[in-house]
Amino acid sequence: MANLKEIRNRIASVSSTMQITSAMKMVSAAKLKKAQDAITAMRPYSDKLSELLQGLSASLDADSGSKFADNREVNKVLIVAITSNRGLCGAFNSNIIKQCNLLAKETYAGKEVDFVAIGKKADDALARKNNVIANHSGVYDDLSFDNVATIAEELMDLFSAGDYDKIEIVYNKFKNAATQIVMTEQFLPIVPMEGEVNVAADYIFEPSKEEIVEELIPKSLKTQLYKGVRDSFASEHGARMTAMHKATDNATELRDQLKLTYNKARQAAITGEILEIVGGAEALNN
Repeated sequence: MANLKEIRNRIASVSSTMQITSAMKMVSAAKLKKAQDAITAMRPYSDKLSELLQGLSASLDADSGSKFADNREVNKVLIVAITSNRGLCGAFNSNIIKQCNLLAKETYAGKEVDFVAIGKKADDALARKNNVIANHSGVYDDLSFDNVATIAEELMDLFSAGDYDKIEIVYNKFKNAATQIVMTEQFLPIVPMEGEVNVAADYIFEPSKEEIVEELIPKSLKTQLYKGVRDSFASEHGARMTAMHKATDNATELRDQLKLTYNKARQAAITGEILEIVGGAEALNN
């Protein structure tokens, strides 16, 4: 059995860790509320804009379609991996890295696959064995639509220039504080709406359907990427809050076990000392 001093040191160490994880949990909980409100507020707008754009794009003639709807033979693929800059959030980042590697090795096997990292963790993990052409981890320093829109414009330029035939986004979609869903969304080319298209019957277009589509596409793509980053941001805080909650519970359980061990060791030591005293007294009497 470990000596009393060693057990006391371990109890102090575990208690200190428990205080840190508890504080991190409370900080993440406070940040989560704001991030959750932001993504919840923008989802209806983003979904409706994407639905409208897909319907309009599907109703256009092939010759009048946008350059962003150009379905080419896929030889070069660009994957945008959205992670966090920091760890201590469970499997939040590793799930994204795993999905990116799965896409590169299986889904796009035999294709040339490059990556764009949004988040330091994605850049650190993917750059070891893959080609990461850009790292935008600084976007979290000031997470705004304008900063994310700049990244979206770079992606659109790469696609329109023919550098890549397909661009996909991999991120964690926020469901609740304990659940994040790994999503893989096609960013470019634009995916037309499946099924019967009846957009023309519902809307009157002015000046023309083609001009409206050309105006909406960049806005929709920027909004799609911003929604992905916002979803990931909210998921990060939810994952970290959950991870720190579990860490705090584990530290509490370990501290209680150590205290029990300490008390048993202390009781054994006291019992041993009493037996020695009694034995010495009996020896003197005899």
